[in-house]
Amino acid sequence: MAAWQRTGLFSLAVAPARRLRPDLAKELAMRRFKDWSIPAVTAGFVAVLISYAGPLAIFFQAAQSADVSPAMMTSWVWAISIGAAVSGIGLSLWLRVPVVTAWSAPGTALLVTLFPELSLNEAVGAYLTAAAVIFVIGVSGSFDRIIQLIPAGIASAMMAGILFQFGVGVFESLATVPALMIGMLLAYLVFKRLTPRYCLVWLLIVGVGLAVALEGASLDGVSVQLASPTFIAPEWTWQGTLGLAIPLVLVSLTGQFLPGMAILRTSGYNTPARPIVTVAGLTSLATACFGGITTAIAAITAAICTGEEAHPDRDKRYVAGIANGLFYLIGGTFAGTIVLLFTSLPGEFVAVLAGLALIGAIASNLSDFAARKEHLEASVITFLATASGVSFLGLGSAFWGVVIGAVAYNVLHRGFARREERKQVPKTR
Repeated sequence: MAAWQRTGLFSLAVAPARRLRPDLAKELAMRRFKDWSIPAVTAGFVAVLISYAGPLAIFFQAAQSADVSPAMMTSWVWAISIGAAVSGIGLSLWLRVPVVTAWSAPGTALLVTLFPELSLNEAVGAYLTAAAVIFVIGVSGSFDRIIQLIPAGIASAMMAGILFQFGVGVFESLATVPALMIGMLLAYLVFKRLTPRYCLVWLLIVGVGLAVALEGASLDGVSVQLASPTFIAPEWTWQGTLGLAIPLVLVSLTGQFLPGMAILRTSGYNTPARPIVTVAGLTSLATACFGGITTAIAAITAAICTGEEAHPDRDKRYVAGIANGLFYLIGGTFAGTIVLLFTSLPGEFVAVLAGLALIGAIASNLSDFAARKEHLEASVITFLATASGVSFLGLGSAFWGVVIGAVAYNVLHRGFARREERKQVPKTR
């Protein structure tokens, strides 16, 4: 029987005429209530806190590049938070698996390279295109087949190239805010050594303190502010489709869905990718016009909710996914407060925080494509083209990195590999 049929929601989903008897409904509710535990709820809270402490900083950097207003930024934070909340809660309840969803962090990093040349309306059009493609991939069940068609080294090299400038940005801040940059770097190293799982949370706290003490940042203007979503009319252009939508699909599939599904499966959950990718695509369609970039299964924070720390019983860890979604719901509701906090801090603080938060992802992608010796040269070409930040014919470096890398892969590796295979096949008379 499929996993979603085992949830107890099967009768409600496919047979509305059949009603649970009151005693059975009460028993089911009590069983679900008993599954809740403090460690699972804590795991969900920590995962959200880490997302707001690290990947959200990339979003604010993208907003600074686009020069958007605080009101528009509030709508962005609301959309990505609500998207993660609805999809995470729904999938965790449906599949009885700790499904942790979030916005596409590598996709957000991609935005920084495209703004301000790309308008907000074009970005929303690209969001919708990417969401539709991901939805089709989910419904068709072709996720695993498509992933196999993308050379792993090329995908990792493109992501490393996108993220590379964020790492460089940390050290560029040395020229403008040396004390803040050095203090945050030292804090990162210390916390990474002592408490690696909560490193970003402590880094955010220390960084805010350093910004106030060293750079004169003031938190007086931070107050409780509810979110007010703002509709953004989509605009479809070739530049938006080729420069953002296609790379966004690639980085979301390879950078989040692939490792996210791997984390679930290594944790003992043999959940199919189809329902997760499909729901993520639908959620992305719903939030795109309010500034919500692609919703995807989380990769980095997912491990917090799928491990034994969340609950010794693997069957009860789904509560961590629900709790994660509930805390995202709270964060989205008070998105205005989050925006006030980040906008009250120096722009260099956001740059340093985002860069340090991505060091692990940069290292992971660099080591991954370096390990693919069979097409290393094409991967290096992809990395260099993407990291260059070049814009040509209105298209960003991520697009050209993929195109040039794919050409290099086919010329340098695929054709020669096939030729070598033919040489090794013994001739028959």
